[in-house]
Amino acid sequence: MSDSLVQLSQDARGVARITLCDAQRFNALSSEMLAALQSALDAVGRDEQARVVVLAAEGRAFCAGHNLKDMATHTELDYYRQLFAQCSRMMLSIQKLPVPVIARVQGIATAAGCQLVAQCDLAVASSEARFATSGIQYGLFCATPSVPLVRNMPLKQSMQMLLTGEIIDAETALHYGLLNRVAEPERLDAAVEELVAAIVSKPRMAIRMGKELVYRQREMGLESAYELAGQTMAINMLDADAQEGAQAFAQKRKPGWS
Repeated sequence: MSDSLVQLSQDARGVARITLCDAQRFNALSSEMLAALQSALDAVGRDEQARVVVLAAEGRAFCAGHNLKDMATHTELDYYRQLFAQCSRMMLSIQKLPVPVIARVQGIATAAGCQLVAQCDLAVASSEARFATSGIQYGLFCATPSVPLVRNMPLKQSMQMLLTGEIIDAETALHYGLLNRVAEPERLDAAVEELVAAIVSKPRMAIRMGKELVYRQREMGLESAYELAGQTMAINMLDADAQEGAQAFAQKRKPGWS
């Protein structure tokens, strides 16, 4: 699948790659870009062969967030409501996908672009990448980016980014919990591939059930979370791959997934 703003490809392992291709505008999340991203995510969600998504970008920026210059040409409340609702739907689609999404961050990720990194299940960044929730610099608190940010990072660090708009480097983002790994630019793809390979070597059903559980139980009280987790594990144990895994463990051999 190809779009002038987004490209979607998939290899024989079921590894889907979604690439933002509007480098000239720093891959800004215009309404058109959001629609293209939504279409690509929906296509992956329908594909039973998909195992993992790598979300990448072309150019110097991973994503610079919404285009404030374009937004400033509008003065209607309904326009802003629709734009931010469209963005929120796309972000939620990442969480609702049955497969993990890995952000491959090669450059700057600011405002809603930083939100996009935080919303992904995993994130690997180049040592040259930079991050900020910079809206406050222009009088706009990054409200929607704050949603995944405070769910990924400690509150003090999240608030510092949101209230100051300061830019942090990749090592700081790793320390804060926004990233899983940082690699030198020439090793970025290899670092992403390490996570991809680890995921595709596991049963798809277990990954799917596990991802759904993690996000659902995070919003629950402790007792409800344990109840849901127990039900999930019980159902998972009935899956053929889980039965094979248990037998392989008992027989001290490598499992053969279906």
